[in-house]
Amino acid sequence: MDSKLKILIVEDDEFLRSLTAKRLEKEGYVVAVAVDGESALVTAAQERPDLIFLDLLLPGLDGFEVLGKLKANTELKVVPVVVFSNLGQKEDIERAKQLGANEFLVKANFTLDDVVLKINEILKK
Repeated sequence: MDSKLKILIVEDDEFLRSLTAKRLEKEGYVVAVAVDGESALVTAAQERPDLIFLDLLLPGLDGFEVLGKLKANTELKVVPVVVFSNLGQKEDIERAKQLGANEFLVKANFTLDDVVLKINEILKK
């Protein structure tokens, strides 16, 4: 695998963020992290990740707003976004997809193994 692939994890839960980052680094990805919506946008612009792993419930700008702003940005709109959230209502999933999310994973239904498989699948396309 190309070790240069970079993933931006946007997650305010420190435990989950650190767990996910460690797991993805173990898979050979370079990982950048952001803890809220504002820093997610700044970090995405600076780091130019190959994929953004985005929580929806964030302090400040929520994930929907972040997703909208990412997809409105000419340079960042091509970056695949995987939403990983506790929000699992049909409306939330549809809204995220309409805003441009490539995938919507409900935290309760996915293990880190599932997450890694999904990310690998998207980045190897």
